[in-house]
Parts: sequence; C-alpha cells; structure tokens
Amino acid sequence: MLSLDGLTLHYGHSQILHGISMEARLGEVTCVMGTNGVGKTSLMKAISGTHARSGGQVIFDGQQIGKLPAHEMAQRGLAYVPQGRDIFPLLTVKENLETAYACLPRSEHEIPGEVFELFPILKEFLHRRGGDLSGGQQQQLAIARAMMTKPRLLLLDEPTEGIQPNIIQQIGRVIEYLRDRGDMAIILVEQYFEFAYTLADRFVVLRRGEVRASGARGEIEKSALMAEVSV
Repeated sequence: MLSLDGLTLHYGHSQILHGISMEARLGEVTCVMGTNGVGKTSLMKAISGTHARSGGQVIFDGQQIGKLPAHEMAQRGLAYVPQGRDIFPLLTVKENLETAYACLPRSEHEIPGEVFELFPILKEFLHRRGGDLSGGQQQQLAIARAMMTKPRLLLLDEPTEGIQPNIIQQIGRVIEYLRDRGDMAIILVEQYFEFAYTLADRFVVLRRGEVRASGARGEIEKSALMAEVSV
C-alpha cells in the first residue's frame, strides 16, 4: 500500500529525516519506534503531506506520488491521527465526525454504525462538545473521525499518550479489528513498548532520523528491539 525510498525532510536548514526507506502492507500494522526526537512524528507529517518532504520517492496504492498537500493525500485514501489528536474543541462529537465528509462523495455523508459499535461512548456523547471530552474520549473521537474517511492507509501517532489503561486496551482492540479486516495498512508510532510489540506485524526503528533496524515480527528478537528503542 505504501513504499518509501530515500525520503528526506528538512525544517528550514535543519535536516530531520535522512533517506528513510520502508513499506506498509495491507492487513498489517507497521510500528515505527524510537526514542524522543528521532523523527517519528516528522515521518508521519512527511507521509501525510502535513509537511512537504524534501526528497525521495513515495508510492501509494501503486502510484508514485508527488509532493501533495495533506487534503489531497486524504482524498486519495490516507487518514492521519496526529499526536495531540487535533479534534475541534467547539464542535460537537457529531460535527467533528462530519468534518470527514470533505473526503467522501455526498452519497456517503452518514456516520456508519460501525463507528458507534467500536466507540459506544461517542454515541452517548454525540451532542457534547469535543473540548468537554476526556483525553481518552478525544482519542477515540480522533480515530473514529479518521475511520469515517474509509482510508486505505491509517497513520496513528502516539495513540496511547496520556490515556487511561482501559481506553488503551480498547484502542488496541480497534487497531486489531481494522488490521484484520485486511482492507487498510496501518502505521503506528508508539512509545508504549508492550502495546506496540503486541500489535505490530513489522517494525521500523529510527535513530537520528535514519532507519536503524527494520523487519517483520519474526525477524527481530524482542530483546534486541527493546534495546534499540531504550534510552
């Protein structure tokens, strides 16, 4: 679904990513790991079009992609749940979900029942403002909003950050469900090692903006992986 070859990214004169090559496959979770400041979020921004990459080749759904802005990547089937969630605090839960209609034809402007099956609290709080939700509820809303666009590639940046344990478990079940449907690829950026290790089918470890190690689950020993991502 996604293949990167030699991707680079700069902020001004500072180079953050140095020749990132990786892939994400349908029906799999690819986990990007590493300590703080190694470029994980920058990689998500480069893939999503939130920050234009400096160079490198991106192949998405079989097509080579130029330096498209985020809204065009979304229309092509990419959904991004950023670190911090970025829900609209003054809009209701329903209105937040409806912002995803921008990526859909008018005939599909409805909230699928699947959203409320996976996140029942959102149906209960449908008319509550996003800013009045707890952090865990906001995270559920952000993931649900991404699901609304029917993505082929889902980017999740630190979905467990600041979230209570029961919500973390629920988010883990949702990721497993979406993976097992087999119609999307998932890239997960995650610091919570056990959560990431349980879900991932393949790993990409970054260090100083470069790929330090990568491979399928059976190709990297857990202890070696833990050593790579430890401070």
